[in-house]
Amino acid sequence: MASRKAPTARQRRLGAELRRLRERTGLSLNAAAAVLGTDRTTVSNSEAGRSGVSPQRVRSWAACYECPDAAYVDALAAMAAERVSGWWEHYRGELADGALDLAELEHHATAIRSVQIMYMPGLLQNEEYARAVFAEAVPPPNPERLRCLLSHRLRRRDVLDGVGAPTCTFLIHEAALRMTYGGIDVALGQLRHLLEESERDNVAVRVIPFAAGGFPEVGSSTQYVHGPVPQLDTVQTDTATGPAFIDAEVRLVNYRAALDRVERLSLDPEKSRDFIREVAQSVRV
Repeated sequence: MASRKAPTARQRRLGAELRRLRERTGLSLNAAAAVLGTDRTTVSNSEAGRSGVSPQRVRSWAACYECPDAAYVDALAAMAAERVSGWWEHYRGELADGALDLAELEHHATAIRSVQIMYMPGLLQNEEYARAVFAEAVPPPNPERLRCLLSHRLRRRDVLDGVGAPTCTFLIHEAALRMTYGGIDVALGQLRHLLEESERDNVAVRVIPFAAGGFPEVGSSTQYVHGPVPQLDTVQTDTATGPAFIDAEVRLVNYRAALDRVERLSLDPEKSRDFIREVAQSVRV
């Protein structure tokens, strides 16, 4: 018997939102199954993302749960309607599921805010810089895995292009600008690439200088990914075991507040470009 494919982060998120709808009504699994005219197993599997759910069922269940937010229900129904696999599925079995989930999350983003302390944002890395960063892993990846990691990293950048591309704000600490992964030539190439990307209409690069002092702890690498409605926002942080995804309502509120404070400490986009040019000049010396 073929093994059942594990649900993606997006499928799990849809299930988690269905569970939240139920819990807000105070219904147990058994009580909800009775109200919905189905069985406990169907409700449980849907909430865990283990089985698919149709847009019609999402709307029906939301009505039974008396959800008053039409935009939220529409967004959940749209998630349920998705059937086409994205480009990231090509890497399933080669890379960890978290890397695929991150690409899927970015693909569906309406806006992205990122804070980076030690590295350039993944979406703004050029190939040479990304190669140098991956080479620092312990143990270092073998040539085939490195090829796969690079291919996936560079393909993620496509999210910045085309109609409907998300509006992105990248908050980059001065430490990340001054780290010379791969040596001076690679560092300079990455800084030039960063300046080029900062000219995009949908990209704002803002530098957090050392002089800004302390700021809220948001992690060394944090992305706040906006969904079609605020309830479907997600925070992604880097951990030693891969990407972690956070969607609890209270934590989203706290991350939004922290990012707002960090952004207020950062330089505006034009001053940030001047700052990056100054760093590039100092690296050359």
